[in-house]
Amino acid sequence: MANHKSALKRIKQNEKRAARNRHIRSTMRTLVKQVREAAAGGDAGSARAALERAVPYIDKSASKGIIHKATASRKIARLTKLVGSLA
Repeated sequence: MANHKSALKRIKQNEKRAARNRHIRSTMRTLVKQVREAAAGGDAGSARAALERAVPYIDKSASKGIIHKATASRKIARLTKLVGSLA
């Protein structure tokens, strides 16, 4: 366990950041799942709406460094392709 005041503060900061990152990553995964489920159901309209909600959140995750920007780009491309194939 940390003994210095600065180390204790660093631990608290890391816990807070990890919780924030976990929340953003979890929400992003949920939004991606909603797009895939709507696409699997064959509903192009709801899939497109879900995609419009998911894309900015994926970009946000990448800009905050929670996921790599190439990973974000790949996710967006694959989801867009999936939704586009429904039309």
